[in-house]
Amino acid sequence: MRRLLQSRPLMIWSVEPDELVGDALRLMSDKDIGALLVKEKGRVVGIVTERDITRKLVLQGRSCESTRISEIMTERVFYVSMHQTVDECMALMIENHLRHLPVIEDECVVGIISMRDMIAELVMEKAFLIEQLENYIHTVPPYHAI
Repeated sequence: MRRLLQSRPLMIWSVEPDELVGDALRLMSDKDIGALLVKEKGRVVGIVTERDITRKLVLQGRSCESTRISEIMTERVFYVSMHQTVDECMALMIENHLRHLPVIEDECVVGIISMRDMIAELVMEKAFLIEQLENYIHTVPPYHAI
């Protein structure tokens, strides 16, 4: 997790429960992100994602300029620690139908990872493994029959 987060901007964007969804959408668009933490008095009380907005607002014909974040946010937030592996994070995402996971260290959120981040990391890991195997194959002396 540490390496993955080091390659990303450190800013963690958030909104408050009483803010309008339209404001959250503009922030997400400006920052090119798909999720925002929802904080109240400095404490995380939920997460709002593009999926929340699509399913709980757009598909129900509600207005983003009159709907509050608290009405559509996901209150149950799943977290991962800096010490968890990419495979563990992917398993949690798949099992719980998540696309974003806040990462905590010392009880503080230090980043948010997405399914896209996880897939990119897995592809890099597999490419590295393939390269190592190819190098090994090319350095093994040829087999000599006796």
